[in-house]
Amino acid sequence: MTTNLPEFSAPIAGTEAPLEMLAACHRRIEAQCTDLRRLVPHLLAHGADDAARTATIRLMRYFDTSALLHHADEEDDLFPALIESMAGSDAICLREIIAGLTADHRALEACWRHLRAILERIAAGECVPLLVDDVEALAVRYEQHIEREENELLPMAARLLSDAELAGVGRAMRARRKIDDVS
Repeated sequence: MTTNLPEFSAPIAGTEAPLEMLAACHRRIEAQCTDLRRLVPHLLAHGADDAARTATIRLMRYFDTSALLHHADEEDDLFPALIESMAGSDAICLREIIAGLTADHRALEACWRHLRAILERIAAGECVPLLVDDVEALAVRYEQHIEREENELLPMAARLLSDAELAGVGRAMRARRKIDDVS
C-alpha cells in the first residue's frame, strides 16, 4: 500500500502512483493560479499584448482540460474507491468530505467559466479588465480546496486503499487521458 503522501519523492508523478499524481496536479494548479494572478497587473500595464494573449490561451487550455480531468479523476475514481473501501464501516465522515470536495469542484468550475469568458476576450486581443477579485475568487478557493485534499483526503486514501485499488484508479486515469496502459 502506498503511504508516502504528502511528502512524495518522485520527481514526476504518473498514473502508476495516482495519489502522487493528484498531488502533483495540485502543484500545477497552484502554478496556473499564480500565472493568473500575474496577468492582472500585466494587463493594466501592457493591455492585451502578445504576452497576455499567449498567457490567456495557455490558461484556458489548462483549466479547460487538465483541471477538469483532475476533478474527474477524483469524483469518478478516487472518491468511489474510498467509499467502497469503507463498506461495512461508518463512512459518514468520508461521505461528508467527498460531498464537500465535489461541491468545491462545481464552485471552482463556475468561477472558471466566469474568468474564462474574460480571458477569451483578452486572447482575442480585446483590452478588457481582469478584476483581482475575480482572480482571487478562483485562486483562493483552489488553495483552500487543495489544502483540504492534501491534509484529509489523500492521506486517508493512502491509508485505506490497497495497491490493487490504487492501480485501478491509475488505470482509469490513463483511460481518461487516452494513455496506453502500462503493464
